[in-house]
Amino acid sequence: MTHWTLDDIPWSEFDPARVNPQILAVVKAASLVERNAADYTEYLGNVFRDDPEFQAHVADWRVEEERHGDVLGRWAEMADPTFSFDVALQRFRAGFSIDMGAQDSIRGSITGELIARCIVETGTSSFYSALRDSTDEPVLRAICHRIAGDEFRHYKLFLDTMRVYQAREKVAGWRRLMVAVGRIKESEDDELAFAYHAANDPVDAPYDRVTASTNYGARAFACYRPHHVERATNMVLKAAGLKTHGLLGSLFKRGMWVFVSRRARRLHVAAATRAA
Repeated sequence: MTHWTLDDIPWSEFDPARVNPQILAVVKAASLVERNAADYTEYLGNVFRDDPEFQAHVADWRVEEERHGDVLGRWAEMADPTFSFDVALQRFRAGFSIDMGAQDSIRGSITGELIARCIVETGTSSFYSALRDSTDEPVLRAICHRIAGDEFRHYKLFLDTMRVYQAREKVAGWRRLMVAVGRIKESEDDELAFAYHAANDPVDAPYDRVTASTNYGARAFACYRPHHVERATNMVLKAAGLKTHGLLGSLFKRGMWVFVSRRARRLHVAAATRAA
């Protein structure tokens, strides 16, 4: 479990002149998703009901994820005094939830569940690293640096545990790859889009999934650089049980950067068109 707290953040160094409104909008959305970890904890508790040791790790994971939400929400309120983290969180929870009643993994196996968790932590670790490198506001840089480190440790936890279960379940390689690819595709589901809407749109504005998803994606994808994508790709390959080096790894990395860079450009154009 991490040893940092909100008191360790250098709040006194906050520089409002260095706040980027585009990044601020993304941070607001991220704060809601991070703070909503309780739902996933309940679901994982069901899936790992026979593994009390891992359940304890999940409880620690929840504490850290909720701390991420609190610290991002506090920064967002400093950057935009009109923003209320608590109000936005209530709005988000009222409009988005996951199925917590499932007793078994929706991924078909515990190995598959852990691969999916690795993909999520890959996304968050790379996202906060990219966000840190895209801002020169000192407090946000400090926050993102700490969160990125936490998310990478979470990835390692899920990866190491996945390897234990894989040794028992012996899930075929193609199935593991399909779980990883499937979870990557799910990154464009309603969660981030609705979080962006709840955090940034007027209270009386109707939810438009395409617009919210476009606005979030245009701002988030713009933060990524090749080294962020390369590291994330290595993490995905490891989770899927594939080698990070060699021809396949090189092709996959190159393909991922082409995808991310092109998607960033398309989303930028789409967001600008919708705003016009």
